[in-house]
Amino acid sequence: MDFDVIVIGAGPGGYHAAIRAGQLGLKTAIVEREKVGGVCLNVGCIPTKAMLHAAEVMMESKHASEFGLNFADTTLDIAKLNGWKDGIVNRLTGGVSGLLKANKVTVLSGQASFVDEHTVEVGGQKHTASHFIIATGSEPARLPGVDVDQEVIVDSTGALVMPDPVPARMLCIGGGVIGFEFAQVYNNLGSEVKIIEFMPGVIPGADAEAVAEFTKIMKKQGITIETQTKANRAERKADGVHVEIEDVKSGEKRTEVFDRVLVAIGRRPRTDGLNADKAGVTVTDRGFIPADKQQRTNVPHIFSIGDVAGNPMLAHKAMKEGLVAAEVIAGKPAEQDAVAIPGVVYTNPELAWVGLTEAEALEKGYKIKKGVFPMAASGRAMTLQQTGGFIKMVVEEDTDLVLGVHIVGPRASDLLGEAGLALEMAATASDIALTIHAHPTLGEGILEAAEAVHKQAIHIVNR
Repeated sequence: MDFDVIVIGAGPGGYHAAIRAGQLGLKTAIVEREKVGGVCLNVGCIPTKAMLHAAEVMMESKHASEFGLNFADTTLDIAKLNGWKDGIVNRLTGGVSGLLKANKVTVLSGQASFVDEHTVEVGGQKHTASHFIIATGSEPARLPGVDVDQEVIVDSTGALVMPDPVPARMLCIGGGVIGFEFAQVYNNLGSEVKIIEFMPGVIPGADAEAVAEFTKIMKKQGITIETQTKANRAERKADGVHVEIEDVKSGEKRTEVFDRVLVAIGRRPRTDGLNADKAGVTVTDRGFIPADKQQRTNVPHIFSIGDVAGNPMLAHKAMKEGLVAAEVIAGKPAEQDAVAIPGVVYTNPELAWVGLTEAEALEKGYKIKKGVFPMAASGRAMTLQQTGGFIKMVVEEDTDLVLGVHIVGPRASDLLGEAGLALEMAATASDIALTIHAHPTLGEGILEAAEAVHKQAIHIVNR
């Protein structure tokens, strides 16, 4: 065999797998048909966070006069913004390439297609391996009747390129993480933004109470949100994009005009050109390649990780699965056994959660109690002028075990690590309450929520 392992796809899951395989002494290659770093580093996680930061600074500049900082009219240099964002991407992808090289991973450029269960063809050349890790990721799902042109009708990739001038009217089709993140970017930079969502609620998977608080804040910021609403078709005309919008319950239709339309209705696994069937690998009707807890597919020496392996489609899930696959191939006792996988909406404020929602805990038969600490009672949140939101802890009543933590507030994603560790280590609310947290910090809110479970929080009236 040419290699011990060939990783197909150099996104977060793929490059984690390749680097770990190299660290463990396996002769490793990684195949990438586009750019190292995959969707996440190039046109996903990283550039969107750069845009969100810029948009957050713009919003903060508008309110700085409240504490004595008076800015002249803040101007936006679109070309410089896009260039700054692209520079961050280039530094990170260059760093990943350097890490692959340092760990003696061979990079093969091109589309990987299976010839048989031990051979792939890349750029006209055949390469053999004892093991394969499929990490081909996902791509934006398409909406019939709304054709993406990456100019005025865009998916998440096209939305990253901010046009000049900023579009006056923006429609986001889809009330998930991607829809809300781009809605806030465009809203803060000057667009009038509307989100429409087919389902009765937005941000699937998040706690209902947290979502209600989150959407209330988004609406206060000027973002319009309509649920049980769909887009039937979109037509580009001289005065903008004419979108036929339908109320799902009543069937009533109307046409509205926008300057830019984002289609963010989800993602679908990417397996085109892979020819997985030639290796005997099972691909579902929806395009997923299922794997067990060791990330093995139905063909034991071929592994599947990340978005292509199944939901949730999250980079950090892919990273963990990539490490598991590499370690299993190297003969280590590893499997994907995470208690919970965190989710985040990186807006301002952020919505972040890990573990069971209140509804999920009740559905599973737990007898629960909960503690809620409002950001309005946090001294640190006050100093940041970000007092909207709360920290909610869901706990099993009989054992005091933490079942889930849900946060709406500033830097919620950074607070979530403690909660994830608590779930992984089977910590109780009392364990967290007994831990001294630095003051003043946003992290104190985790302690206060734990204390609130027992009606002993200091900075709120316990009811």
